[in-house]
Amino acid sequence: MENVARLLKESWALVEEHGDRLCGHFYARLFLLDPELRKLFPVQMNGQRDRLLEAIVTAAQTMDDPETFDDYLRGLGRDHRKYQVTAEHYETLGVALLDGLRSVAGDGWNLEYDQAWRDAYAGISERMRAGAEADRNPPFWHAEVLTHERHGPDTAVLTVRALSDPLPWQAGQYVSVEVPRHLPRTWRTYSVANAPNEENVLEFHVRTPDGGAGWVSGALVRRTRPGDLLRVAAPMGSMTLDPDSTRDVLCVAGGVGLAPIKALVEELTRVNRTRWVHVFYGARHPGELYGLPGLAELVATHPWLSVTPACSDDPDFAGEIGDVSEVVTRYGPWTTHDCYVSGSAAMVRATLRALAADDVPPDQIRYDTFGAL
Repeated sequence: MENVARLLKESWALVEEHGDRLCGHFYARLFLLDPELRKLFPVQMNGQRDRLLEAIVTAAQTMDDPETFDDYLRGLGRDHRKYQVTAEHYETLGVALLDGLRSVAGDGWNLEYDQAWRDAYAGISERMRAGAEADRNPPFWHAEVLTHERHGPDTAVLTVRALSDPLPWQAGQYVSVEVPRHLPRTWRTYSVANAPNEENVLEFHVRTPDGGAGWVSGALVRRTRPGDLLRVAAPMGSMTLDPDSTRDVLCVAGGVGLAPIKALVEELTRVNRTRWVHVFYGARHPGELYGLPGLAELVATHPWLSVTPACSDDPDFAGEIGDVSEVVTRYGPWTTHDCYVSGSAAMVRATLRALAADDVPPDQIRYDTFGAL
């Protein structure tokens, strides 16, 4: 396994900077092999390409961590049921992937790399198929939008109720969401911002970047209204509470990365009796700290909880000044805590580096690798 993991990382270095070429070749080859597969994908393929690359990188980076590798890929298999991917499609996907890798890597590719990717893909597809076959839930849930609140021009908090079957998830997990009315067959992942409940209601915090009105986040922020129907796919993610841990808890959230942190805190309000919980919540400007009022309400009723806000671009902010990844180190050390990190990929990477520099054991840090590597 270690040798395969090394070869995967070495060979990925040959193609990492040529993601567009790899995806273009992969999809061209895929649809040539099986033209019927084209109808499973959205008309605009850019977002799907990004998710494919993230899945490949994550799988390659976790090959030397069998438990994470297994859990991630089984979850990915469950999630891909929403695309109507069948067991027969996996062989075609593997042929297209290997062909794309060989083509983009060029003369740097060799037989060892080829065999490593064959072996890796065999393991990837086996685990994905096993995860899909073992799931007795529907491939996706129809969900009605109950509430929709705007926070500035680019952010919205909305709640939805999954209809029909119960939707099981754990605090800290994320799901894929489709807005079929505006963007059919286009999915994007969002963390669930509340703990599981009997009402089957999920809360999402969504931010759309400038110019993103045409994509899923833009549709959810600017075009979705109460009463609209969404589709929600199988929960994924490992940033969940350790039920056996008695360590105090550190949570670091940036922007709408507050969503899973809020869910974890909400879950702790039901079960916590002995653990101190410290939340650091950062953004560029005070107006982007939309979740502070709700956190203040939780602090008022739970004395074991503290919240420290931070802003990086406002020198007059009344709280901490600086990136939240830097601010959290001022209050350490955190070596005896369970640490949860959520935000943009850059924010997560910076926080992981800061915690590592403070000698926090890696097995006490949880974050979702999807999109953060």
